Amino acid sequence: MAAIPKDPFMLLSYVNTQLRDFYTSLEALCRALELDQRELENKLEGIDYHYNPERNQFV
Repeated sequence: MAAIPKDPFMLLSYVNTQLRDFYTSLEALCRALELDQRELENKLEGIDYHYNPERNQFV
């Protein structure tokens, strides 16, 4: 996860923007950006945000 924000709140904003503007799912985002999906989810779960597939965002 070198090219994405390290701060969890900045990461949340970045990921939700990417999901809204460019990707149809978290899986697609992680595949395109070569991110470990579980690691990303764990980091955002640490600030009490969880991926909602129906909304395609972390809430």
